[in-house]
Amino acid sequence: MKSVFKQCAMLAALACSAGSVQAAEKVIFDTDFNVLNDDGQAFIMLAQLHSQKRIELLGMTLVSGNAWVDQEQVDALKAVERMGVEKDVGVYSGAVYPLLHDFATYPQEQALFGAGFPGAFKSARPTSAAQLISPPDGLATRTQLRKETAVQFIIDSVRAHPHEVTLLATGPLTNLALAIRQAPDIVPLIKRIVYMGGAMEIPGNTTPAAEFNWWFDPEAAKIVLRSPIEHVIFPNDVCEKVTFDASVYQRIVAHKGAIADLYTHEFGPLFAKNPDYHHFTWDSLPALYLVEPNIVTESRELNVDVDATFGPDYGRSLAYKKSAPVGTQKATVVFGINQKMFWDGYVSLVTLPTPVKRP
Repeated sequence: MKSVFKQCAMLAALACSAGSVQAAEKVIFDTDFNVLNDDGQAFIMLAQLHSQKRIELLGMTLVSGNAWVDQEQVDALKAVERMGVEKDVGVYSGAVYPLLHDFATYPQEQALFGAGFPGAFKSARPTSAAQLISPPDGLATRTQLRKETAVQFIIDSVRAHPHEVTLLATGPLTNLALAIRQAPDIVPLIKRIVYMGGAMEIPGNTTPAAEFNWWFDPEAAKIVLRSPIEHVIFPNDVCEKVTFDASVYQRIVAHKGAIADLYTHEFGPLFAKNPDYHHFTWDSLPALYLVEPNIVTESRELNVDVDATFGPDYGRSLAYKKSAPVGTQKATVVFGINQKMFWDGYVSLVTLPTPVKRP
Protein backbone atom coordinates (compact mmCIF):
# COMPACT_ATOMS: atom_id res chain seq x y z
CA MET A 1 0.00 0.00 0.00
CA LYS A 2 2.85 2.35 0.88
CA SER A 3 4.39 1.74 -2.53
CA VAL A 4 1.10 2.69 -4.22
CA PHE A 5 0.92 5.95 -2.27
CA LYS A 6 4.58 6.62 -3.09
CA GLN A 7 3.95 6.08 -6.81
CA CYS A 8 0.91 8.37 -6.73
CA ALA A 9 2.90 11.06 -4.96
CA MET A 10 5.69 10.78 -7.51
CA LEU A 11 3.22 11.04 -10.41
CA ALA A 12 1.56 14.08 -8.84
CA ALA A 13 4.94 15.74 -8.35
CA LEU A 14 5.90 15.06 -11.95
CA ALA A 15 2.61 16.47 -13.19
CA CYS A 16 3.08 19.64 -11.15
CA SER A 17 6.64 19.92 -12.37
CA ALA A 18 5.63 19.52 -16.01
CA GLY A 19 2.89 22.10 -15.60
CA SER A 20 5.30 24.59 -14.09
CA VAL A 21 7.82 24.37 -16.92
CA GLN A 22 7.34 27.40 -19.13
CA ALA A 23 7.48 27.06 -22.88
CA ALA A 24 10.29 28.93 -24.61
CA GLU A 25 9.31 32.50 -25.47
CA LYS A 26 8.27 32.90 -29.10
CA VAL A 27 10.31 35.68 -30.73
CA ILE A 28 10.21 37.50 -34.07
CA PHE A 29 13.44 39.37 -34.80
CA ASP A 30 12.50 42.56 -36.67
CA THR A 31 15.80 43.94 -37.87
CA ASP A 32 17.73 46.16 -40.28
CA PHE A 33 20.19 43.31 -40.63
CA ASN A 34 23.92 43.34 -41.34
CA VAL A 35 26.69 40.75 -41.33
CA LEU A 36 28.41 41.57 -38.05
CA ASN A 37 27.45 44.94 -36.73
CA ASP A 38 25.00 44.94 -33.84
CA ASP A 39 22.11 43.20 -35.63
CA GLY A 40 24.40 40.44 -36.90
CA GLN A 41 25.85 39.86 -33.45
CA ALA A 42 22.37 39.78 -31.91
CA PHE A 43 21.27 37.16 -34.44
CA ILE A 44 24.19 34.87 -33.56
CA MET A 45 23.02 35.04 -29.95
CA LEU A 46 19.38 34.43 -30.87
CA ALA A 47 20.23 31.44 -33.07
CA GLN A 48 22.18 29.85 -30.23
CA LEU A 49 19.36 30.56 -27.76
CA HIS A 50 16.96 28.96 -30.25
CA SER A 51 19.18 25.89 -30.51
CA GLN A 52 19.19 25.63 -26.70
CA LYS A 53 15.38 25.94 -26.68
CA ARG A 54 15.63 28.99 -24.45
CA ILE A 55 13.63 30.89 -27.06
CA GLU A 56 11.65 29.82 -30.11
CA LEU A 57 12.84 32.06 -32.93
CA LEU A 58 9.88 32.15 -35.30
CA GLY A 59 11.51 34.22 -38.02
CA MET A 60 13.57 37.22 -39.05
CA THR A 61 11.74 40.16 -40.62
CA LEU A 62 13.78 42.74 -42.52
CA VAL A 63 13.28 46.50 -42.72
CA SER A 64 15.41 49.13 -44.42
CA GLY A 65 17.53 51.03 -41.94
CA ASN A 66 21.24 50.32 -41.61
CA ALA A 67 21.07 49.46 -45.32
CA TRP A 68 18.40 49.10 -47.94
CA VAL A 69 16.43 45.91 -47.47
CA ASP A 70 17.95 44.51 -50.71
CA GLN A 71 21.39 44.30 -49.09
CA GLU A 72 19.92 43.00 -45.85
CA GLN A 73 18.35 40.08 -47.73
CA VAL A 74 21.78 38.98 -48.97
CA ASP A 75 23.28 39.20 -45.48
CA ALA A 76 20.37 37.58 -43.64
CA LEU A 77 20.02 34.58 -45.96
CA LYS A 78 23.69 33.80 -45.49
CA ALA A 79 23.37 34.29 -41.73
CA VAL A 80 20.67 31.66 -41.26
CA GLU A 81 22.70 29.21 -43.36
CA ARG A 82 25.89 30.01 -41.47
CA MET A 83 24.17 29.31 -38.16
CA GLY A 84 22.40 26.21 -39.48
CA VAL A 85 18.89 27.42 -38.67
CA GLU A 86 17.57 28.07 -42.18
CA LYS A 87 14.86 25.39 -41.87
CA ASP A 88 13.56 26.73 -38.56
CA VAL A 89 14.03 30.47 -39.05
CA GLY A 90 12.59 31.97 -42.20
CA VAL A 91 13.74 35.31 -43.58
CA TYR A 92 10.90 37.65 -44.57
CA SER A 93 11.48 40.82 -46.54
CA GLY A 94 9.70 43.91 -45.30
CA ALA A 95 9.37 47.65 -45.76
CA VAL A 96 11.77 49.22 -48.25
CA TYR A 97 10.93 52.83 -47.41
CA PRO A 98 9.90 54.70 -44.26
CA LEU A 99 6.29 55.85 -44.05
CA LEU A 100 7.12 59.49 -44.85
CA HIS A 101 10.84 60.14 -44.34
CA ASP A 102 12.31 60.50 -47.82
CA PHE A 103 15.78 59.82 -49.21
CA ALA A 104 15.23 62.55 -51.81
CA THR A 105 15.02 65.24 -49.13
CA TYR A 106 17.82 63.88 -46.94
CA PRO A 107 20.59 66.15 -48.35
CA GLN A 108 18.55 69.24 -47.45
CA GLU A 109 17.78 67.77 -44.03
CA GLN A 110 21.48 67.11 -43.47
CA ALA A 111 22.39 70.67 -44.47
CA LEU A 112 19.75 72.19 -42.19
CA PHE A 113 20.06 70.07 -39.07
CA GLY A 114 23.32 68.11 -39.34
CA ALA A 115 23.50 64.35 -39.44
CA GLY A 116 25.77 61.56 -38.29
CA PHE A 117 25.07 57.97 -39.34
CA PRO A 118 22.53 58.04 -42.22
CA GLY A 119 22.16 54.27 -42.75
CA ALA A 120 20.50 53.43 -46.07
CA PHE A 121 20.22 57.14 -46.85
CA LYS A 122 23.94 57.33 -47.53
CA SER A 123 23.16 56.29 -51.11
CA ALA A 124 20.20 55.56 -53.38
CA ARG A 125 18.52 52.17 -53.28
CA PRO A 126 20.38 49.55 -55.38
CA THR A 127 18.84 48.90 -58.76
CA SER A 128 20.68 45.67 -59.60
CA ALA A 129 22.21 42.65 -57.87
CA ALA A 130 25.63 43.79 -59.07
CA GLN A 131 25.47 46.65 -56.56
CA LEU A 132 25.03 44.31 -53.59
CA ILE A 133 27.99 43.21 -51.45
CA SER A 134 28.57 39.54 -50.72
CA PRO A 135 29.23 38.51 -47.10
CA PRO A 136 32.91 37.69 -46.46
CA ASP A 137 32.19 33.95 -46.45
CA GLY A 138 30.11 34.03 -49.63
CA LEU A 139 26.46 34.06 -50.63
CA ALA A 140 23.75 31.71 -49.40
CA THR A 141 23.54 28.63 -51.61
CA ARG A 142 20.39 26.82 -50.46
CA THR A 143 18.14 29.38 -48.78
CA GLN A 144 15.61 31.78 -50.26
CA LEU A 145 13.31 34.43 -48.88
CA ARG A 146 9.99 33.13 -47.62
CA LYS A 147 7.07 34.11 -49.86
CA GLU A 148 5.13 35.91 -47.14
CA THR A 149 5.91 39.57 -46.53
CA ALA A 150 7.37 40.57 -43.18
CA VAL A 151 4.20 42.45 -42.27
CA GLN A 152 1.91 39.51 -43.08
CA PHE A 153 4.20 37.11 -41.22
CA ILE A 154 4.02 39.28 -38.10
CA ILE A 155 0.22 39.47 -38.33
CA ASP A 156 -0.20 35.73 -38.94
CA SER A 157 2.23 34.75 -36.17
CA VAL A 158 0.58 36.94 -33.54
CA ARG A 159 -2.88 35.70 -34.50
CA ALA A 160 -1.71 32.08 -34.41
CA HIS A 161 -0.07 32.49 -30.99
CA PRO A 162 -2.09 35.10 -29.07
CA HIS A 163 -0.30 36.61 -26.04
CA GLU A 164 2.81 34.52 -26.77
CA VAL A 165 4.86 36.42 -29.36
CA THR A 166 7.55 38.91 -28.37
CA LEU A 167 8.72 41.28 -31.09
CA LEU A 168 12.41 42.11 -30.77
CA ALA A 169 12.66 45.35 -32.75
CA THR A 170 16.22 46.49 -33.40
CA GLY A 171 15.72 48.71 -36.43
CA PRO A 172 13.21 51.27 -37.69
CA LEU A 173 9.64 50.36 -36.75
CA THR A 174 8.07 50.49 -40.22
CA ASN A 175 7.10 46.80 -40.38
CA LEU A 176 5.47 46.92 -36.95
CA ALA A 177 3.56 50.12 -37.72
CA LEU A 178 2.25 48.67 -40.97
CA ALA A 179 1.20 45.45 -39.22
CA ILE A 180 -0.66 47.43 -36.54
CA ARG A 181 -2.38 49.64 -39.10
CA GLN A 182 -3.27 46.72 -41.38
CA ALA A 183 -4.48 44.45 -38.57
CA PRO A 184 -5.30 46.44 -35.42
CA ASP A 185 -6.77 43.30 -33.86
CA ILE A 186 -3.22 42.05 -33.18
CA VAL A 187 -2.40 44.87 -30.75
CA PRO A 188 -3.89 43.22 -27.63
CA LEU A 189 -2.52 39.85 -28.78
CA ILE A 190 1.17 40.87 -28.83
CA LYS A 191 2.96 39.68 -25.69
CA ARG A 192 5.44 42.58 -25.66
CA ILE A 193 7.83 44.57 -27.81
CA VAL A 194 11.47 44.81 -26.76
CA TYR A 195 13.29 47.62 -28.56
CA MET A 196 16.69 49.01 -29.24
CA GLY A 197 15.85 52.59 -30.01
CA GLY A 198 15.70 56.15 -28.82
CA ALA A 199 17.94 58.51 -26.89
CA MET A 200 16.13 59.77 -23.81
CA GLU A 201 18.56 61.97 -21.91
CA ILE A 202 21.56 62.16 -24.24
CA PRO A 203 22.12 63.62 -27.73
CA GLY A 204 21.25 61.55 -30.78
CA ASN A 205 23.73 59.66 -32.92
CA THR A 206 22.26 60.69 -36.28
CA THR A 207 21.17 64.26 -35.60
CA PRO A 208 21.89 66.16 -32.40
CA ALA A 209 18.30 65.36 -31.41
CA ALA A 210 17.65 61.84 -32.66
CA GLU A 211 18.83 58.24 -32.37
CA PHE A 212 19.08 56.50 -35.74
CA ASN A 213 16.35 53.83 -35.57
CA TRP A 214 13.57 56.20 -34.58
CA TRP A 215 14.91 59.03 -36.77
CA PHE A 216 14.78 56.85 -39.90
CA ASP A 217 11.01 56.44 -39.50
CA PRO A 218 9.63 58.68 -36.74
CA GLU A 219 6.03 58.30 -37.89
CA ALA A 220 6.25 54.52 -37.58
CA ALA A 221 7.87 54.79 -34.15
CA LYS A 222 5.06 57.06 -32.99
CA ILE A 223 2.38 54.61 -34.15
CA VAL A 224 4.00 51.64 -32.42
CA LEU A 225 4.97 53.37 -29.17
CA ARG A 226 1.45 54.79 -28.80
CA SER A 227 -0.11 51.31 -29.10
CA PRO A 228 -1.30 49.76 -25.81
CA ILE A 229 1.31 47.00 -25.68
CA GLU A 230 3.97 46.14 -23.10
CA HIS A 231 7.05 48.14 -24.16
CA VAL A 232 10.63 47.52 -22.97
CA ILE A 233 13.16 49.96 -24.42
CA PHE A 234 16.97 49.84 -24.52
CA PRO A 235 17.87 53.39 -25.63
CA ASN A 236 21.28 54.77 -26.50
CA ASP A 237 21.47 55.99 -22.91
CA VAL A 238 22.34 52.44 -21.81
CA CYS A 239 23.67 50.99 -25.07
CA GLU A 240 26.43 53.58 -25.33
CA LYS A 241 27.68 52.72 -21.84
CA VAL A 242 28.59 49.21 -23.02
CA THR A 243 31.64 48.99 -25.28
CA PHE A 244 33.08 46.14 -27.29
CA ASP A 245 36.86 46.44 -26.90
CA ALA A 246 40.04 44.44 -27.44
CA SER A 247 39.54 42.36 -24.29
CA VAL A 248 36.15 41.10 -25.51
CA TYR A 249 37.48 40.62 -29.04
CA GLN A 250 40.33 38.41 -27.79
CA ARG A 251 37.92 36.26 -25.77
CA ILE A 252 35.94 35.59 -28.96
CA VAL A 253 38.68 34.96 -31.51
CA ALA A 254 40.39 32.53 -29.13
CA HIS A 255 37.62 30.12 -30.18
CA LYS A 256 38.24 28.97 -33.73
CA GLY A 257 35.37 28.65 -36.15
CA ALA A 258 33.14 30.47 -38.63
CA ILE A 259 32.00 33.12 -36.16
CA ALA A 260 35.51 33.83 -34.88
CA ASP A 261 36.57 34.18 -38.52
CA LEU A 262 33.86 36.81 -39.04
CA TYR A 263 35.01 38.76 -35.99
CA THR A 264 38.61 38.57 -37.20
CA HIS A 265 37.61 39.81 -40.66
CA GLU A 266 35.47 42.65 -39.29
CA PHE A 267 37.46 43.82 -36.29
CA GLY A 268 41.00 42.45 -36.66
CA PRO A 269 42.25 45.29 -38.90
CA LEU A 270 40.63 47.89 -36.63
CA PHE A 271 42.34 46.60 -33.49
CA ALA A 272 45.64 46.17 -35.39
CA LYS A 273 45.48 49.82 -36.39
CA ASN A 274 44.33 51.05 -32.98
CA PRO A 275 44.48 48.74 -29.94
CA ASP A 276 42.17 51.16 -28.10
CA TYR A 277 39.44 50.88 -30.75
CA HIS A 278 35.99 50.21 -29.36
CA HIS A 279 32.41 50.31 -30.53
CA PHE A 280 28.92 49.72 -29.21
CA THR A 281 26.87 46.52 -29.55
CA TRP A 282 23.44 48.13 -29.31
CA ASP A 283 21.14 45.26 -30.34
CA SER A 284 22.94 42.58 -28.36
CA LEU A 285 21.66 44.04 -25.10
CA PRO A 286 17.94 43.45 -25.67
CA ALA A 287 18.74 40.08 -27.30
CA LEU A 288 20.33 38.78 -24.09
CA TYR A 289 17.67 40.47 -21.96
CA LEU A 290 15.07 38.09 -23.41
CA VAL A 291 16.56 35.23 -21.37
CA GLU A 292 18.60 37.14 -18.77
CA PRO A 293 16.38 39.99 -17.54
CA ASN A 294 18.55 40.25 -14.43
CA ILE A 295 21.23 42.03 -16.48
CA VAL A 296 19.15 45.18 -15.93
CA THR A 297 20.29 47.20 -12.92
CA GLU A 298 18.33 50.39 -13.53
CA SER A 299 15.06 51.03 -15.33
CA ARG A 300 12.26 53.59 -15.13
CA GLU A 301 8.59 53.57 -16.01
CA LEU A 302 8.10 56.44 -18.45
CA ASN A 303 5.59 57.44 -21.07
CA VAL A 304 7.49 57.51 -24.36
CA ASP A 305 6.74 59.30 -27.60
CA VAL A 306 8.59 60.49 -30.72
CA ASP A 307 8.63 63.94 -32.31
CA ALA A 308 7.35 63.43 -35.86
CA THR A 309 7.21 67.12 -36.79
CA PHE A 310 9.76 67.86 -39.50
CA GLY A 311 12.41 70.17 -38.11
CA PRO A 312 15.56 70.03 -35.98
CA ASP A 313 13.83 67.71 -33.45
CA TYR A 314 12.53 65.27 -36.07
CA GLY A 315 12.85 61.77 -34.59
CA ARG A 316 13.65 62.97 -31.07
CA SER A 317 12.64 60.58 -28.27
CA LEU A 318 10.31 62.14 -25.71
CA ALA A 319 10.04 60.63 -22.23
CA TYR A 320 7.57 61.79 -19.58
CA LYS A 321 7.51 60.88 -15.91
CA LYS A 322 4.53 63.16 -15.25
CA SER A 323 1.95 65.03 -17.33
CA ALA A 324 2.36 62.75 -20.33
CA PRO A 325 0.51 63.74 -23.51
CA VAL A 326 -2.80 62.01 -24.17
CA GLY A 327 -2.28 58.83 -26.17
CA THR A 328 1.22 58.01 -24.97
CA GLN A 329 1.86 54.66 -23.33
CA LYS A 330 3.95 53.63 -20.37
CA ALA A 331 7.21 51.83 -21.14
CA THR A 332 10.00 50.25 -19.14
CA VAL A 333 13.10 52.20 -20.17
CA VAL A 334 16.46 50.63 -19.30
CA PHE A 335 19.25 52.93 -18.13
CA GLY A 336 21.77 50.52 -16.57
CA ILE A 337 22.98 46.94 -16.89
CA ASN A 338 25.43 44.64 -15.14
CA GLN A 339 28.23 44.76 -17.68
CA LYS A 340 30.11 41.69 -16.44
CA MET A 341 26.94 39.62 -16.58
CA PHE A 342 26.18 40.94 -20.05
CA TRP A 343 29.64 40.32 -21.52
CA ASP A 344 29.88 36.85 -19.97
CA GLY A 345 26.51 35.95 -21.51
CA TYR A 346 27.39 37.53 -24.85
CA VAL A 347 30.76 35.78 -25.16
CA SER A 348 29.35 32.43 -24.05
CA LEU A 349 26.79 32.55 -26.87
CA VAL A 350 28.87 33.88 -29.77
CA THR A 351 31.67 31.37 -29.09
CA LEU A 352 29.48 28.25 -29.21
CA PRO A 353 30.05 25.89 -32.16
CA THR A 354 28.30 26.52 -35.45
CA PRO A 355 26.26 25.38 -37.25
CA VAL A 356 23.99 24.84 -34.28
CA LYS A 357 22.31 21.56 -33.44
CA ARG A 358 18.86 21.79 -31.89
CA PRO A 359 18.14 18.87 -29.53
